[in-house]
Amino acid sequence: MKIKRTNVQIWLSLLIASAVLLHNMGFFDPSRLKTGLANISLFIRELFPPDPSVVGQVSWAIVETIQMAFAGTVLGSIVSIPLALLGARNIISGVPNAIARLLLSVVRVVPALLWAIIFVVAFGLGPLPGTLGLAAYSLGYLGKLYYEAFEAVDPELLEATKAIGCSKLQQIRYVIIPETANTIISQFLFLFEYNVRASTILGFVGAGGVGFYMLGYIQLFQYQRLMTTLLLTLCVILFIDFVSAKVRDRFLIHISK
Repeated sequence: MKIKRTNVQIWLSLLIASAVLLHNMGFFDPSRLKTGLANISLFIRELFPPDPSVVGQVSWAIVETIQMAFAGTVLGSIVSIPLALLGARNIISGVPNAIARLLLSVVRVVPALLWAIIFVVAFGLGPLPGTLGLAAYSLGYLGKLYYEAFEAVDPELLEATKAIGCSKLQQIRYVIIPETANTIISQFLFLFEYNVRASTILGFVGAGGVGFYMLGYIQLFQYQRLMTTLLLTLCVILFIDFVSAKVRDRFLIHISK
């Protein structure tokens, strides 16, 4: 009975805290909400009908976006695996392990958009800074997931291979990588899907891709062209999700057998 009462108090506290935060943000301001809903309604009406004249131009930009996402994910994955091996405590300990984990944490804290801004400053406008920004984000994200997967490998397998004289490199080659192959591939495919979505925003800071056109249409109030861009981007993302799911199902099932 006492535990139930404590749970009720916790939930009430959370609800009250949420209500206070929403009030401070203006969520309960009727005039502001009314104005916002009216503006959204006007914006939605101006999106239609879509303008098909930009299909060719936007299609090439979407192709560039996919290229950025794929290249960035590949680069990030390649670099993340050795760093994840250094960050796994069942493989490496001491200073190298701490440095690898700290580096991955620092990289992961910075969002892809900020990485894109940094690389735009360094390399100028275009798809290169966008690709490098996605690579940096992928490195931090995949590095953490990979070293956690490496640490989850059955310790009895590692002890058995160690007992027969296998070196660390042999354990990585014949135990750790095969045991975590499903996770490596699955997370790579998931992050590629995510990076396709994220790369559409990178164009807002001059990092190439379809986001550049989205920003231009918004600034010029060309909402019908924006709607065409959004629909094309949505179709491409849904197609990539579908293909990725099929590849994941077939390939991962094949590995597990």
